[in-house]
Amino acid sequence: MISAKMTEAVNRQINNEMYSAYLYMAMSAHSSSMGLNGFASWFMVQYHEEMFHAMKQYNYVLDQGAEVHLQTIKEPPKSFASAKDMFEKTLEHEHFVTKSINEIADLALQEKDHATYQFMQWYVNEQIEEEKNDNEILQMLKLAGESGPGLFMIDQQLGARALTVQSDFSKGILPTAP
Repeated sequence: MISAKMTEAVNRQINNEMYSAYLYMAMSAHSSSMGLNGFASWFMVQYHEEMFHAMKQYNYVLDQGAEVHLQTIKEPPKSFASAKDMFEKTLEHEHFVTKSINEIADLALQEKDHATYQFMQWYVNEQIEEEKNDNEILQMLKLAGESGPGLFMIDQQLGARALTVQSDFSKGILPTAP
């Protein structure tokens, strides 16, 4: 069983992950309205990844004999200035998520909660990948520009992203192959 303080921290992180999903859904909708269907698809895949992250934490709290406390999810922005603006905001948001995850890992160390510390290491590593991907896309947008053929090529590339995580949680989080 995890402590009340740890339960509160992980519940807060579930909310952060749900907000992340909500944010990326808003970005997907905005991308669609701009005619950037590849961007829309990329953000929708990101939405599913964030839901997967939240559900892993949800199940962890329950598996630890603690109580899940779902909190209000704040409203994300509705519109964005440009494709580059969306990815600047994405990177900024992922920095926030990284900080939050690191705080939970730090708390786990302070509490000598080795199970939670080990569990959070998956997220620590995931955040490295998240920030790397966002930085690479921002670099492409800077190099190719935000209009015309360059943007079209990036849109096509982002549209090729495939969902690699579970998206149906009706039977819980299913084990993945090593």
